[in-house]
Amino acid sequence: MSRMSALSSAPVVPLTFYVRTLGERGIFRNEKVLIVSAGVLPPNIDDSVSSSDLIVREGANVTLRCKATGSPPPSIKWKRDDSTKITITRNNSVTDWEGDVLNMSRVSRFDMGAYLCIAFNGVPPSVSKRIKVSVDFPPMLWIPHQLVGIPVGYNASLECNIEAHPTSLNYWTRENDQMIHDSLKYKTETIPGTPSYKAVMRLHITEVQHSDYGVYRCIAKNPRGETDGTIRLYSSSPPTTIPPSTTETITTTVSSTKSFELPAGPSTLAPVSYFDKGTKYQSSLNEVDRSEHKSGDGSSKSGRDRPASKHQNSNGSSHVVSASWTLVALAVALQTLVSRLAPSSSSQQ
Repeated sequence: MSRMSALSSAPVVPLTFYVRTLGERGIFRNEKVLIVSAGVLPPNIDDSVSSSDLIVREGANVTLRCKATGSPPPSIKWKRDDSTKITITRNNSVTDWEGDVLNMSRVSRFDMGAYLCIAFNGVPPSVSKRIKVSVDFPPMLWIPHQLVGIPVGYNASLECNIEAHPTSLNYWTRENDQMIHDSLKYKTETIPGTPSYKAVMRLHITEVQHSDYGVYRCIAKNPRGETDGTIRLYSSSPPTTIPPSTTETITTTVSSTKSFELPAGPSTLAPVSYFDKGTKYQSSLNEVDRSEHKSGDGSSKSGRDRPASKHQNSNGSSHVVSASWTLVALAVALQTLVSRLAPSSSSQQ
């Protein structure tokens, strides 16, 4: 006798419950209680009238059915196995769907996956059925870099991203349609992605030579169609390493007001103010390095043995520059004052 016929013919179903009671000395205990209820049956999904795994083309409409028996009559709820939303229409997506029938219009590759039909009627246990929906579509690909520059002697990697279901047959060719096979020069690989209809094609070229430059094609085929894309490999200059700059910049800013007293007449003194905005100096350490190299190994070594003297010379130069600019300021102030006093002296005479 099958499980279905046994359940259908059973007039009663025993239900077991545990009741917590207070026993002697105030100690709680669980007591098993058996209740027999007539006409109660747990849910059971009838596979003969329910949907099974199916394959459809992208853009088609899909109808899933799930029939269950039990007493009381069970309810049906649909969910996706990965907990993502169910797309009923383009503008209607739900977390779950209640009813014996699930209709989805114009399915896409994003609707591919397993759907759960769950039957429950309050009598344990609930039961479920897993239905896998596969959506077929022709291969599609896109290329991250259609121009790849590699110097001679370097290794190169070309890449194409693919979406296809069922899984596509992938291969590479040169511009003369000659298929590329794995060798010491070339290595091909296809890396599966997530979801399962995604993949990455890669072609690795070892020690690129002038004969390797040109156009490469990545091709993907499956029963629904085929597609291809092109990548051009060209010669580029080898990378260069730029050494860090060794130019030291010293900025000196003087902001002050200086007063000088000069004779403005027989018995008057004229105050003169001067403001120095600041001056930027630059000393090249490269020049110092050149002078050391030119002096030979002995002088270079002696120069490296005296770092303190270099520091002292640098400080001394700073003091000399500061004093020089003070003298220049004095000269400019004197010249300005003399030019102003000359006309007044002429008028007094």
